[in-house]
Amino acid sequence: MANVAPRPAAELPELAGVFGAAEAAMGFVPNSMLTMAHMPQLPMAFVMLTSVVFGGDLKSTVDAFKDSVPEHDDPAASLAPGLVQLIALASSVSAGCRYCQAHTAHGADKRGEDAAKLDALLAYETSELYSQAERAVLTLAFAAGQVPNEAQADHFAALREHFSERQIVQIVAVIAMFGFLNRWNDTLATTLEAAPVAFAEKALGALAWSAGKHG
Repeated sequence: MANVAPRPAAELPELAGVFGAAEAAMGFVPNSMLTMAHMPQLPMAFVMLTSVVFGGDLKSTVDAFKDSVPEHDDPAASLAPGLVQLIALASSVSAGCRYCQAHTAHGADKRGEDAAKLDALLAYETSELYSQAERAVLTLAFAAGQVPNEAQADHFAALREHFSERQIVQIVAVIAMFGFLNRWNDTLATTLEAAPVAFAEKALGALAWSAGKHG
Protein backbone atom coordinates (compact mmCIF):
# COMPACT_ATOMS: atom_id res chain seq x y z
CA MET A 1 0.00 0.00 0.00
CA ALA A 2 1.35 3.42 -0.94
CA ASN A 3 2.62 5.61 1.90
CA VAL A 4 0.95 8.61 0.21
CA ALA A 5 -2.12 8.07 -1.95
CA PRO A 6 -2.05 9.38 -5.53
CA ARG A 7 -4.47 12.19 -6.36
CA PRO A 8 -7.18 11.43 -8.95
CA ALA A 9 -6.30 13.02 -12.28
CA ALA A 10 -9.86 14.35 -12.52
CA GLU A 11 -9.12 16.67 -9.59
CA LEU A 12 -6.29 18.28 -11.54
CA PRO A 13 -7.59 19.75 -14.81
CA GLU A 14 -4.61 22.14 -14.86
CA LEU A 15 -2.34 19.11 -15.34
CA ALA A 16 -4.38 17.48 -18.10
CA GLY A 17 -1.70 18.26 -20.68
CA VAL A 18 1.09 16.75 -18.60
CA PHE A 19 -0.90 13.65 -17.76
CA GLY A 20 -2.08 13.34 -21.36
CA ALA A 21 1.50 13.40 -22.61
CA ALA A 22 2.50 10.74 -20.08
CA GLU A 23 -0.44 8.56 -21.10
CA ALA A 24 0.40 8.97 -24.79
CA ALA A 25 3.99 7.88 -24.15
CA MET A 26 3.33 5.08 -21.66
CA GLY A 27 -0.26 4.02 -22.18
CA PHE A 28 -1.28 5.12 -18.68
CA VAL A 29 -0.72 7.93 -16.19
CA PRO A 30 1.87 6.71 -13.67
CA ASN A 31 0.86 6.80 -10.02
CA SER A 32 4.23 8.35 -9.24
CA MET A 33 3.20 11.54 -11.07
CA LEU A 34 -0.26 11.51 -9.48
CA THR A 35 1.43 11.36 -6.08
CA MET A 36 3.74 14.24 -7.00
CA ALA A 37 0.57 16.18 -7.83
CA HIS A 38 -0.05 16.91 -4.15
CA MET A 39 2.35 19.71 -5.15
CA PRO A 40 0.78 20.51 -8.55
CA GLN A 41 3.88 22.18 -9.96
CA LEU A 42 6.05 19.15 -9.18
CA PRO A 43 4.88 16.85 -12.04
CA MET A 44 5.53 19.70 -14.47
CA ALA A 45 9.06 20.22 -13.14
CA PHE A 46 9.65 16.47 -13.29
CA VAL A 47 8.60 16.36 -16.95
CA MET A 48 11.10 19.13 -17.75
CA LEU A 49 13.96 17.23 -16.11
CA THR A 50 13.14 13.85 -17.59
CA SER A 51 12.71 15.34 -21.05
CA VAL A 52 16.28 16.67 -20.99
CA VAL A 53 17.78 13.56 -19.36
CA PHE A 54 16.18 11.33 -21.99
CA GLY A 55 17.64 13.46 -24.76
CA GLY A 56 14.65 15.63 -25.57
CA ASP A 57 14.62 19.33 -26.33
CA LEU A 58 13.74 21.49 -23.34
CA LYS A 59 12.47 24.38 -25.47
CA SER A 60 10.01 22.10 -27.23
CA THR A 61 8.81 20.74 -23.90
CA VAL A 62 8.41 24.22 -22.43
CA ASP A 63 6.58 25.40 -25.53
CA ALA A 64 4.21 22.43 -25.35
CA PHE A 65 3.17 23.22 -21.78
CA LYS A 66 3.76 26.96 -21.50
CA ASP A 67 0.04 27.74 -21.30
CA SER A 68 -0.74 25.07 -18.71
CA VAL A 69 1.77 25.62 -15.91
CA PRO A 70 -0.24 25.40 -12.65
CA GLU A 71 -0.10 28.22 -10.13
CA HIS A 72 1.87 27.72 -6.94
CA ASP A 73 -0.76 25.90 -4.91
CA ASP A 74 -0.08 27.37 -1.47
CA PRO A 75 3.18 29.18 -0.69
CA ALA A 76 2.29 29.19 3.02
CA ALA A 77 2.15 25.38 3.01
CA SER A 78 5.75 25.01 1.86
CA LEU A 79 8.32 23.78 4.34
CA ALA A 80 10.54 26.32 6.07
CA PRO A 81 13.79 26.85 4.10
CA GLY A 82 15.94 25.77 7.04
CA LEU A 83 14.01 22.52 7.41
CA VAL A 84 14.45 21.81 3.69
CA GLN A 85 18.22 22.08 4.17
CA LEU A 86 18.15 19.82 7.24
CA ILE A 87 16.25 17.17 5.26
CA ALA A 88 18.78 17.44 2.46
CA LEU A 89 21.68 17.23 4.91
CA ALA A 90 20.32 14.17 6.71
CA SER A 91 19.62 12.27 3.49
CA SER A 92 23.09 13.20 2.17
CA VAL A 93 24.72 12.00 5.40
CA SER A 94 22.80 8.74 5.06
CA ALA A 95 23.87 8.38 1.43
CA GLY A 96 27.48 9.31 2.23
CA CYS A 97 27.86 12.22 -0.20
CA ARG A 98 30.29 14.66 1.38
CA TYR A 99 29.85 17.22 -1.37
CA CYS A 100 26.14 17.50 -0.64
CA GLN A 101 26.73 17.38 3.11
CA ALA A 102 28.91 20.47 2.86
CA HIS A 103 26.48 22.29 0.59
CA THR A 104 23.39 21.55 2.66
CA ALA A 105 25.05 22.36 5.99
CA HIS A 106 26.27 25.65 4.54
CA GLY A 107 22.78 26.24 3.13
CA ALA A 108 21.16 25.55 6.50
CA ASP A 109 23.45 28.11 8.11
CA LYS A 110 22.59 30.66 5.42
CA ARG A 111 18.91 30.10 6.19
CA GLY A 112 19.28 30.71 9.91
CA GLU A 113 19.74 27.25 11.40
CA ASP A 114 21.89 27.17 14.54
CA ALA A 115 25.37 25.68 14.04
CA ALA A 116 24.85 23.74 17.29
CA LYS A 117 21.90 22.04 15.66
CA LEU A 118 24.07 20.87 12.78
CA ASP A 119 26.68 19.56 15.22
CA ALA A 120 23.93 17.61 17.02
CA LEU A 121 22.48 16.12 13.85
CA LEU A 122 23.38 12.52 14.70
CA ALA A 123 21.80 12.98 18.13
CA TYR A 124 18.59 14.48 16.73
CA GLU A 125 16.40 11.83 18.40
CA THR A 126 17.34 13.01 21.89
CA SER A 127 18.76 16.53 21.42
CA GLU A 128 16.57 19.27 22.86
CA LEU A 129 17.56 21.37 19.84
CA TYR A 130 15.17 19.34 17.68
CA SER A 131 11.38 19.42 17.84
CA GLN A 132 9.20 16.33 17.55
CA ALA A 133 8.21 17.41 14.04
CA GLU A 134 11.87 17.72 13.00
CA ARG A 135 12.64 14.33 14.52
CA ALA A 136 9.89 12.72 12.46
CA VAL A 137 11.23 14.34 9.29
CA LEU A 138 14.85 13.41 9.92
CA THR A 139 13.97 9.82 10.79
CA LEU A 140 12.47 9.46 7.31
CA ALA A 141 15.37 11.31 5.67
CA PHE A 142 17.98 9.06 7.26
CA ALA A 143 15.98 5.93 6.40
CA ALA A 144 15.21 6.94 2.81
CA GLY A 145 18.83 7.90 2.14
CA GLN A 146 19.92 4.31 2.68
CA VAL A 147 20.43 1.73 -0.07
CA PRO A 148 18.28 -0.30 -0.02
CA ASN A 149 15.69 2.24 1.08
CA GLU A 150 14.56 1.74 4.68
CA ALA A 151 11.49 4.01 4.68
CA GLN A 152 8.50 2.38 6.39
CA ALA A 153 4.81 3.14 6.81
CA ASP A 154 5.32 4.07 10.46
CA HIS A 155 7.63 6.90 9.39
CA PHE A 156 4.71 8.41 7.49
CA ALA A 157 2.33 7.89 10.40
CA ALA A 158 4.73 9.94 12.54
CA LEU A 159 4.91 12.66 9.88
CA ARG A 160 1.12 12.96 9.72
CA GLU A 161 1.06 14.11 13.33
CA HIS A 162 2.77 17.32 12.19
CA PHE A 163 2.46 17.76 8.41
CA SER A 164 -0.14 17.77 5.63
CA GLU A 165 -0.03 15.32 2.71
CA ARG A 166 1.23 18.14 0.52
CA GLN A 167 4.08 18.87 2.95
CA ILE A 168 4.93 15.19 3.21
CA VAL A 169 5.22 15.04 -0.57
CA GLN A 170 7.59 18.02 -0.42
CA ILE A 171 9.67 16.22 2.23
CA VAL A 172 9.96 13.17 -0.03
CA ALA A 173 10.69 15.41 -3.02
CA VAL A 174 13.66 16.97 -1.20
CA ILE A 175 15.00 13.52 -0.30
CA ALA A 176 14.52 12.29 -3.87
CA MET A 177 16.16 15.36 -5.41
CA PHE A 178 19.19 14.86 -3.21
CA GLY A 179 19.23 11.20 -4.19
CA PHE A 180 19.91 12.55 -7.69
CA LEU A 181 22.48 15.06 -6.48
CA ASN A 182 24.22 12.59 -4.15
CA ARG A 183 24.74 10.18 -7.03
CA TRP A 184 25.72 12.94 -9.44
CA ASN A 185 28.37 14.48 -7.21
CA ASP A 186 29.74 11.27 -5.74
CA THR A 187 29.98 9.64 -9.16
CA LEU A 188 31.77 12.63 -10.69
CA ALA A 189 33.83 13.44 -7.56
CA THR A 190 32.72 17.06 -8.02
CA THR A 191 35.26 19.46 -6.55
CA LEU A 192 33.92 21.40 -3.58
CA GLU A 193 33.98 25.17 -3.58
CA ALA A 194 35.86 27.14 -0.92
CA ALA A 195 32.89 28.48 1.07
CA PRO A 196 31.12 25.17 1.81
CA VAL A 197 34.47 23.47 2.55
CA ALA A 198 35.38 26.11 5.12
CA PHE A 199 31.97 25.90 6.73
CA ALA A 200 31.81 22.11 6.83
CA GLU A 201 35.29 21.81 8.32
CA LYS A 202 34.18 24.10 11.14
CA ALA A 203 30.60 22.94 11.68
CA LEU A 204 30.52 19.20 10.95
CA GLY A 205 33.07 17.91 13.41
CA ALA A 206 30.55 15.50 14.91
CA LEU A 207 30.25 13.87 11.48
CA ALA A 208 34.04 13.56 11.16
CA TRP A 209 33.54 15.39 7.88
CA SER A 210 36.33 15.79 5.35
CA ALA A 211 36.28 16.76 1.70
CA GLY A 212 37.76 13.42 0.64
CA LYS A 213 37.60 12.98 -3.13
CA HIS A 214 35.79 16.31 -3.41
CA GLY A 215 38.86 18.24 -2.23
